[in-house]
Amino acid sequence: MMKVIFSILLFLSNLIYAQKNITDTLSEFNYTQLKGKFYIYDENSKANQAKLIARYYLQKAKKENNILQTAEGFNLVHLNEDLPIALKYIDSLEIITKNIKGDLYPARMYIIKGNLYYKYDNLKLALDNYILGLQYAKDQKDEKQIAYANLNIAYLNSYMGKNKEAAKTFRYYLYNAKNLSEADHNQMRVSLIYCYLGINKIDSANILIKEGQRSLYTNRNEYSVNQYAYLSGLSNLKQNEYKNAIAELLEVYHYFSSINDNNANYVLFSLGKAYSGLNDKEKAIQYFSVLDLNVQKTNNTFLELREVYTYLIDYYKEKNDKEKQLYYIDRFLKVDKKLDGQFEYLSTELPKKYDAPRLLQEKENIIKDLKNRKRILYASISILAIILFLVLFLYYKAKKTASKHRKIAQELIHNIEKRNFESTTDIKKEIPELPQVSEHAETENTIIKTVPEDVTLFILKELEIFEIKQLFLKNGITLASLAKNIKTNTSYLSETINNHKGKNFTSYLNDLRIDYVLERLIKDKKFRSYKLPAIAEEIGYNNVQVFSVAFKKKTGTTPAIYIKEIENSIIA
Repeated sequence: MMKVIFSILLFLSNLIYAQKNITDTLSEFNYTQLKGKFYIYDENSKANQAKLIARYYLQKAKKENNILQTAEGFNLVHLNEDLPIALKYIDSLEIITKNIKGDLYPARMYIIKGNLYYKYDNLKLALDNYILGLQYAKDQKDEKQIAYANLNIAYLNSYMGKNKEAAKTFRYYLYNAKNLSEADHNQMRVSLIYCYLGINKIDSANILIKEGQRSLYTNRNEYSVNQYAYLSGLSNLKQNEYKNAIAELLEVYHYFSSINDNNANYVLFSLGKAYSGLNDKEKAIQYFSVLDLNVQKTNNTFLELREVYTYLIDYYKEKNDKEKQLYYIDRFLKVDKKLDGQFEYLSTELPKKYDAPRLLQEKENIIKDLKNRKRILYASISILAIILFLVLFLYYKAKKTASKHRKIAQELIHNIEKRNFESTTDIKKEIPELPQVSEHAETENTIIKTVPEDVTLFILKELEIFEIKQLFLKNGITLASLAKNIKTNTSYLSETINNHKGKNFTSYLNDLRIDYVLERLIKDKKFRSYKLPAIAEEIGYNNVQVFSVAFKKKTGTTPAIYIKEIENSIIA
């Protein structure tokens, strides 16, 4: 026992001595050199050494009372901590930079916080912080921070599957940004390759993969080497070169899994897809199952997980393994719920083999099947019967409505043709006489006449000209514009139309236009061939929706059905 304690004490004393030696060594470097060393260790997955440098950096800055460098120290320290502790460091960064004048903060603080939330798969808060960072960067006209904010939002878009949109941003900054570091450019290239592969621009992706691999000859970073190897494997997978893909992916999986990097999950997904491509379902299931276990541990999700769980569910459905099928349905529903929360505005664009309602029903059916198959059969038949009834009811209702509209259209066509046949030509219309309204009738219809009789006659004469010359077809006619044209006021015109046409101005104008279009559509074959927006514009409407509403209100059917019935009557 004493030997064990002695060994522990010896180890601790050696560790303290080693740290003291490292600290003494670090004192020789300035802030820029320290930061460079931090990132070398961090990018090569040497977290302990990176942490030591970050803490020394922070202590040095505090001791020298250098606020900007203290803020940078908090940034470096938070990078290798868990979320709660990391957030505390960022809170300290926010407090210390609150009164700093310049263009760096608070934009940079929000971008750093966004990166942290992104790392821990809280995409909503990541996006919120990136947007705040971008707003402050734009206010401060800081091009570098604007670039970082735009790039981070592009990383987020790519993560959510919006690769075409993200590619535009990566491509722009990769070839135009001069104030970003070599590491930033490398990450942009990697992300652009991923986007190209996502939208099947394989040739473009392969060119960039080779370019990236050549850039590593001078600065061979193990993490970047494996990133490009993964992308090369993914490219082979996209080209159905499954065996080549598997060979590359297996190597990079060992690396990423050894450093607990989330890229390991993407590699597992790609391996499962590759084996599925080779029709080796057992191997595909093996990697998809490991991926599911990793997702449970880290709670980090990505869109393609839906495909993983549908594959697992289908596989165990074929095997008639109800227990595992039920298990993966539960897993799918949990992951799907999170994905829907994360990607609410995107989820409708993604194909789902098993949507949540169907899976919930399937889950219920399986549970019942394990207990009582007969009960499930009856329940399924009942549900199918209800669905069938609803489909038939909706179909019948739609057919009935369409039949009603056709019948109305046929009656309209018949009445117009009959009227045209019976009417005589070249009959000069006379000005309608003013109706003789008795006191009793006036009281009954509550018509209050305030327009002088001679003015009424004048307005009616002008309205007749308005109708004969079809001036109602002009666009933009209003009560005010018509009153001005016939040299009266809107009150007189409105009252005359109400009293002698029996409707308000809007109804009067719509009725004239619809009556005109009903007849012209019958007579004019070329006019019938116009698209509905063109017909609407021809008779004075600003848009087809207003025309369609007015047409249906007046006739009880739609313009499309009316035109179709005219064509049918001609063919018949």
